[in-house]
Amino acid sequence: MSQAGWYPDPGGQPGMYRYWTGSSWSAAITNNPMQAPPQGGLGGPPRPTGQPGWNPNQRRRSPIGWWLGIAAIVVVLGLIGYLAIRNLGGILGVTPSTGTNPTQNVCPKQVTTTVTPSPPPNDGRVHGGALSYPQLGDPWSVPAPETRVPFGRDVLTQTVMVEPNYKGDQNSWVASVLVGELVAGDGFFSPQQGSEIVVKCIMGVFYDDAEVVRDDKVNKGTTVGGKEAWLVETHLTFDIPKLKTKGELAIILIVATSDASSSIFYASIPDTAAQLVPDARKAMSGLRVG
Repeated sequence: MSQAGWYPDPGGQPGMYRYWTGSSWSAAITNNPMQAPPQGGLGGPPRPTGQPGWNPNQRRRSPIGWWLGIAAIVVVLGLIGYLAIRNLGGILGVTPSTGTNPTQNVCPKQVTTTVTPSPPPNDGRVHGGALSYPQLGDPWSVPAPETRVPFGRDVLTQTVMVEPNYKGDQNSWVASVLVGELVAGDGFFSPQQGSEIVVKCIMGVFYDDAEVVRDDKVNKGTTVGGKEAWLVETHLTFDIPKLKTKGELAIILIVATSDASSSIFYASIPDTAAQLVPDARKAMSGLRVG
């Protein structure tokens, strides 16, 4: 296959097509194989060789028509992000969040799948995607499915209530630990690129309209179960009215669990519940693939 064009998605997504550049698969997917070739951004080709420091969100010189296309993509992705998280309050809370943080449009595109995840084994571990960790005990909740995470699917999470009803009867802030399949190009992004997409998505949609300041403590390549992985540990600070918590530790670990997909371990521990950080690290150290 040498001619550039849209071809059935090699990742196996039903009814979806991925763009072949003539030499490699791009990250762009569509359900309309007759549409024009992708023009860049999140739907552009993977990292070009010989260009260290490449950033998938960097701006490039281009004609006005290209910019109009990108503007349309931004609007669509912003709408998708809003719809995906409109029932979030705080971190995995329970009421609407209508944040307008300018990074909101970088959340991965949600792709509907008809594949039903297999029930996890009853082995004392929390399973999501192709990852699992030893189940955390009290004060953590029992593992529960979570369908509102804009960067993951097949997600199981454990939470601890930190600030109930901080802004009303259904606005609560929690500490959370979760595992799931990564939705960020379905494996056509490297773990490093996937981690950056997830961090920016988190900053854009989990904190209402508050300005979020990021301070990375760890940002490095690693391995999990012999698989390529990328770890980001960052401290996020913010000021949300009526919320005592003004910052928290976010741990994002992306693992390339197969040639065509990646999985994610994610933990969010508010500064007001710092005693839970060792639990999050214990879960991460006990990760297994498969």
